[in-house]
Amino acid sequence: MFQNKTVFITGASRGIGKAIGLRLAAEGANIVVAAKSIEENPKLGGTIYSAAAEMEAAGGKALAIQLDIRNEQQIEEAVQQTVETFGGIDILVNNASAISLSPTEKTDPKRFDLMYDINVRGTFFMSKACIPHLKKSSNAHILTLSPPLNLDLKWFAPHVAYTISKYNMTMIALGLAGELKQYNIAANALWPRTTIATAAVQNLLGGETLMKMSRIPEIIADAAYYIFRRSAADCTGNTYIDEAVLAEEGITNLDKYAVTPGGKLYQDLFV
Repeated sequence: MFQNKTVFITGASRGIGKAIGLRLAAEGANIVVAAKSIEENPKLGGTIYSAAAEMEAAGGKALAIQLDIRNEQQIEEAVQQTVETFGGIDILVNNASAISLSPTEKTDPKRFDLMYDINVRGTFFMSKACIPHLKKSSNAHILTLSPPLNLDLKWFAPHVAYTISKYNMTMIALGLAGELKQYNIAANALWPRTTIATAAVQNLLGGETLMKMSRIPEIIADAAYYIFRRSAADCTGNTYIDEAVLAEEGITNLDKYAVTPGGKLYQDLFV
């Protein structure tokens, strides 16, 4: 089903983006590894080149593109390079994201702008650039890694700037679902029930303790895989939680995804 389909993933050099790429590469997909990392950062690990090599080893074809999604010219060039290499785009995964869990008084303009430029503006213009090519696909999907819209004040109070930037990503997904339905392009959001063991959790959220209470990125990759198997005409405008997607596929034993099997899991933000 994914043989020779082309999947463009932002922030694909590590973490969730890379896990989704590996999952679909194993099905024979062409993966565009679009991210900024071209040199190894010991704290984060991985570059676009090392991730691309892993995708090819998994059974797919890969194209490593250095891309800063804050720059619309780079976006256009990356999309053009993808189409020249693989002939089109079937799936876009808006995964690249910036996070800062700071209260308002401690949020400086530079950090605010970074979250808006990557999370909101980047997601919007990345989607825009892919639409003409997605229109030509037989089962086109846009998947944005962002949470269900929950207007409970507890999700705004600790970090207004981050929350509104992530909710904007979801609103873009929902807006595109309505706008693009006539072209049979699906647009959905996907978010984890628990924290996911990534560099962000390790370095920004809770270190080793939280890592041990998290699930591995493969749970998101499997959920994304099942979403992409669904008909774009019917499967659109959803704000999915990973567990629920897997449950719909009859997968309810999620032990294999736990960093610490049988251990306590930490619920993610916004759910």
